[in-house]
Amino acid sequence: MIGSEACFGKPMIGTINRICKTSLLFTLIGLASIPLFGQGIKGFVSGEDGKPLAFATVFARNLNDGIPTNQNGYFEWKLPKGNYDLLFQHLGYTTQLKAVEVKEDWVEVNISLEMQTYGLTEVEVKEGAEDPALTVIRKAIAKAKYHKLQVEAYTMMVYIKGTGELSDAPFFLKKKLAKEGVSLNEAYTSESVSRVNFTQPNQIKEEVISIRTSGDNNQTSPAPYIGASFYDDKVNEIISPLSRSAFAYYRFRLEGTFLEDEVLVNKIRVIPRSKGEKVFDGYIYIVEDLWSIHSLDLNTSLLGFEISVRQQYAPIEKKVWMPITHTYIFGGKFFGFEGQFQYLASTRDYELTLNPELQFDTEILDEKVTDIPEEVKSLTNKEAPLLQLEEAEQLSRKQFRKLITAYEKEQDKAREEQEIVSVRSQVIDSLATQRSMAYWDSIRPTPLTKKEILGYARDDSLALVAKAKNSEVDSIAQKAKRKFNPFDLLTGGRYNFGKGKSAGFYTNWTKMSFNTVEGFKLGFSGFYRKEKITKMADSVTNEVRSWNFKPEFRYGFASKKAYMTLNFRRSVTKGREGYTWGMDGGKFIYQYNEEAPISEQVNALYSLFFRENYMKLYEKSFAKLYWAQRLGDQFTYRASFSLEDRSPLSNQSYYSLFYKDSKEYTSNKPFQKGLNESYFDSNQAAIIDLSLDWRPGLKYHMRNNRKIPLMTTAPLIMFRYKQAAPIVFKGAEVSEYQHAELGLKHSVPFGVSGRLAFNLFAGDFFDGANAYFMDFKHLGGNRTVFSNMGAASNYRFLDYYSFSTLDRYFGGLIHYQFRKFIFTQLPGLRFSGIRENLFFNYLKTENSPHYWELGYSLDNLFRLFRLEMGAGFENEKYSSGGFRFGIATFISINIAE
Repeated sequence: MIGSEACFGKPMIGTINRICKTSLLFTLIGLASIPLFGQGIKGFVSGEDGKPLAFATVFARNLNDGIPTNQNGYFEWKLPKGNYDLLFQHLGYTTQLKAVEVKEDWVEVNISLEMQTYGLTEVEVKEGAEDPALTVIRKAIAKAKYHKLQVEAYTMMVYIKGTGELSDAPFFLKKKLAKEGVSLNEAYTSESVSRVNFTQPNQIKEEVISIRTSGDNNQTSPAPYIGASFYDDKVNEIISPLSRSAFAYYRFRLEGTFLEDEVLVNKIRVIPRSKGEKVFDGYIYIVEDLWSIHSLDLNTSLLGFEISVRQQYAPIEKKVWMPITHTYIFGGKFFGFEGQFQYLASTRDYELTLNPELQFDTEILDEKVTDIPEEVKSLTNKEAPLLQLEEAEQLSRKQFRKLITAYEKEQDKAREEQEIVSVRSQVIDSLATQRSMAYWDSIRPTPLTKKEILGYARDDSLALVAKAKNSEVDSIAQKAKRKFNPFDLLTGGRYNFGKGKSAGFYTNWTKMSFNTVEGFKLGFSGFYRKEKITKMADSVTNEVRSWNFKPEFRYGFASKKAYMTLNFRRSVTKGREGYTWGMDGGKFIYQYNEEAPISEQVNALYSLFFRENYMKLYEKSFAKLYWAQRLGDQFTYRASFSLEDRSPLSNQSYYSLFYKDSKEYTSNKPFQKGLNESYFDSNQAAIIDLSLDWRPGLKYHMRNNRKIPLMTTAPLIMFRYKQAAPIVFKGAEVSEYQHAELGLKHSVPFGVSGRLAFNLFAGDFFDGANAYFMDFKHLGGNRTVFSNMGAASNYRFLDYYSFSTLDRYFGGLIHYQFRKFIFTQLPGLRFSGIRENLFFNYLKTENSPHYWELGYSLDNLFRLFRLEMGAGFENEKYSSGGFRFGIATFISINIAE
């Protein structure tokens, strides 16, 4: 579909790309193409007040084809000579029919549409009578699957255009954006034309004919979203008004009816029972008797963006209505960025193959308001669903929906590969990116605005720089070179030298901190990278081969010791599959818990301000070989072998800003009652570390004959085996043990738009007599007010090392997110995107009490934060508790690199 470049162009920082990609979750479809002739129709569509009607539909009834107007109400349609019956349509306005004859020259047609007037269907008024809209919606829901299945296959031409405009940004990033070529209040546009073939149940073949955009051209494909439909229960996780559970989320009201080209259309107001995200608000128009969608005008929100969705359908064949125009408008603020993004999608040149088994014309009876005849009631489930559907002249809506669902299941069982959810294939024409301006002017159904024309001129120059980064031609590569900036040493920066070569610095300001072992310390890490990117046979997937070198250095001013490591890595990726191998070695400082449960900055804050040194460190000299490979997406395995020389460290600095006279720092040796001091002796180890990740029952999309996994469809089962082999060197103490662990993670929809996430694990040590404290199983503890990333990743109130063990252990973290619970009963809070959560965590080791936590949290506060409160208990005794403050659970951040 449209990539992030459609909003901001290729040189966009990661934050804005994520914003744009979030908005793209709602870009459902698109599209149009135009025959090349020398004449046609053009003009302007406005309302009665003379104001332009953006994205109105111009539909040629005798062609069963149409185009939209642009944002300013203008249109151009190249047509051969002939007579045309043109329908001019826009939601909320009366459709106007105009006969036009096209000769040698352009025919100018300017249309002014009148506001739609509605009539109310007469109904018998009874005490407590329900709104007539409910019958309309119930029948539409009953036939939703029928409308999805009635077309066995279709082919269409597809045109899609996305235009974004950034109107504001955080003040501290404006200069950065300007350097990257991103300006405020300028248009960023992407266009594509494709021929799309769809076959039931969810197979799409796409030929990309032309692309016009800067950046990654693959992102312009509409295929990933072409199957989204308001006949489904959800539209990109938002409950459809025609969902089977729609009445749990919406109230409906009949606003009126109108006749359009001899078809009676019902205008239904869609009212959320509780406003907020994951529901629509607006209007849906339903064709009487067919109970199909005529058009819709709905609004929703996501992450602070207000989203407007409009679709216009047309009768492509008798009793078969298909979408021809789609518009999506996104506007709002997110992380200090503000902008508006418009997506126009238009389809034409439909060729339909109807399902011959679903050509019956059964009358739907609503048992809520109609007495069902005895012969209809007497239908049984003994006959085949299709036979009953064909023979019955009338069915209740429940019977019809039940039979269609049974028919759909029969079709699914007949499929050879039930694990395949959808199939996508794409071929990009060799000339797709080389089309001339004249070609685009002839193929484009809506004229570009002045801002879009200026935006393309800017993007063309920026695209030259982007291509130069991997150019094999030195003169071209010079365009991508970046001048050295001393601040890059702290904030990070990358310098491209052409031919895939680059070097730079990671974000090093995060490596400046304080701890009691080193005192004030600084760190530095950089990289050198050489990569080669080539297109695979499918013309879509990239094969990336790279060599990577990463040195890292740190120095403590109190310890007066320097440490350094060098990591060499070879990576090969082919789409999602790939492998990595490398070598790592040097002398460095690490936390006893290899998962580093406390960050350097948080530890420095607590040490300097509260005289709490939670981080416990040891020194390690090592050499390591490693290998990792992903096999078929269900399996990923990792293996490593390392030789390690490990030594304890002691505090070298007792500095703090406060509490100097009233509180002592604790020892750098983690405290655990009854723990033997020998566990902290210097030692050596030869460690073999093996792990396997498995996702059983994983379902897939197929793209160009390659499976793409849907990770949320299967749990993650993790197995890890670690052994310190009895290899003696230098005559030192040697670690010797075996450790095995099994884990299970998953996150699944649960309840009414809720989500249940859980993380269960269990393990044991074998022959652990000679292990040392860095070999223990350490649990994810936390004693600060800052919560770790992830909903079910760490304990909230557990001490970092009190429950560390060399024996059997079992633990679990369970997190449930509500759509509506306590505070979210208030529409204002729910509409802001706030979520409420409950969590329960448990831990038991061989020699510990039962530890458990219970808590509550408010998530997505100000679209960024999470506030938790709860308590931890040992058996039935209160242990610790309080508040925790963290990042919203939907956000993933990697600051270090």
